[in-house]
Amino acid sequence: MQVRIDPTWQQLLQPEFDKPYFELLTSYVRSEYQSTTVFPPAGQIFRAFDICPVDKVKVVILGQDPYHEPKQANGLSFSVNQGVTFPPSLQNIYKEINDDLGHPSITQGDLTPWAEQGVLLLNATLTVRAHLAGSHQGKGWEVLTDAAIEQLAHRREHLVFMLWGSYAQQKAVYIPTTKHLILKAPHPSPLSAYRGFFGCKHFSKANQYLQKHSIVPIEW
Repeated sequence: MQVRIDPTWQQLLQPEFDKPYFELLTSYVRSEYQSTTVFPPAGQIFRAFDICPVDKVKVVILGQDPYHEPKQANGLSFSVNQGVTFPPSLQNIYKEINDDLGHPSITQGDLTPWAEQGVLLLNATLTVRAHLAGSHQGKGWEVLTDAAIEQLAHRREHLVFMLWGSYAQQKAVYIPTTKHLILKAPHPSPLSAYRGFFGCKHFSKANQYLQKHSIVPIEW
């Protein structure tokens, strides 16, 4: 199956696109968009890949599924469109950046500038039905995104993987620790941020690692 996606990811993931599960997934997602409200907009499903080609990735931040309320999801994990109130997890991410790096208050929730610098903001599930968190889980997206993580981790080296919460940390099995830096912390949601996300200093640690390997750091 031919998928409209960045050419470098197209090459890497074509074996997945040709598998039966992906054809079933495509049929399911298409029918969902036709029959109900689904986020993000269809043209933004693969936006995380499109903004951040394989050879440009420096950091990977894994989310679970897109925001499920109107005008929030824009194809990047934890990111919202400009003008949208920051969800609690994003508020906590910004608080940690401020505590870690001393940055002043950030005024927008759109993380596109991070993606453009090489931060792959990838959700495990790339679509969701409106108002129903997790509604598209278990349909095949996770198989595709697991393959993306595994292929990226084996193709590249000296990447930083930020794995927040138990769900994201399950993906560590796909990442060779001899080639990459894996940073683990509780999820930044209000339910768990105070159990160790605050104070994890992942953003400074990521930049220190990148600089150690002569890679331009991220302007968080």
